[in-house]
Amino acid sequence: MYAPASRSALAGASLLVLLPAFFRRWRENGLVREFHDRLRTRVRETLGRDAAPTAGVIDSQSVKADAVVGADSRGFDGGKLVNGRKRHVVVDTLGLLLGVMVTAADTGDRTAAHVLLGQVADVHHRLELVWADGGYTGSLVEHCLTTLALVLAIVKRSDDMRGFVVLPKRWIVERFFAHLMRTRRLVRDFERRTASAEAMVYWSMTLLMTRRLARPAPGRE
Repeated sequence: MYAPASRSALAGASLLVLLPAFFRRWRENGLVREFHDRLRTRVRETLGRDAAPTAGVIDSQSVKADAVVGADSRGFDGGKLVNGRKRHVVVDTLGLLLGVMVTAADTGDRTAAHVLLGQVADVHHRLELVWADGGYTGSLVEHCLTTLALVLAIVKRSDDMRGFVVLPKRWIVERFFAHLMRTRRLVRDFERRTASAEAMVYWSMTLLMTRRLARPAPGRE
């Protein structure tokens, strides 16, 4: 005869059942991003920055996709040799997330940037400068200037550079991607929907900013 489950065990099991429903509700109502954006404002102000950023960095990261990811939202990135999805992000100069868009890995950076930079500029009205690498050259630069009133500054690798070199401003977004890789859920893309994959990126940064705000200030311990 089995012993009855404890109240705490039943509560834990109920919470595990309800969590996906809560996540979907928060995702569909924009609450994950709203919570994230409020924390980003707090972090910036705590560090003595204006709440609204004026500059940022754009880049992308290709990650392998789990079997649950359908063929309609996965692709093959020939440059990185990755079969999966691509995370296109814009971060501020502190490395805090301003916007993310998840696509199939074979989506070009410039194609995604047309959409993502438009979304970011609509929300962050004071944004006037975004640094990017050589993959964002071409008509995108003129589009940003004429349509979004945004300067897209291309940071290129010079011909005399040898070996692994982190270009100016690139370390900011590379550190951001390194943080995502420390979040176990984001090492691969396990989400059926790209909206869920984007929400997970926001949630990962929410946890990071919460830890920063909870950290005691120097001399106050």
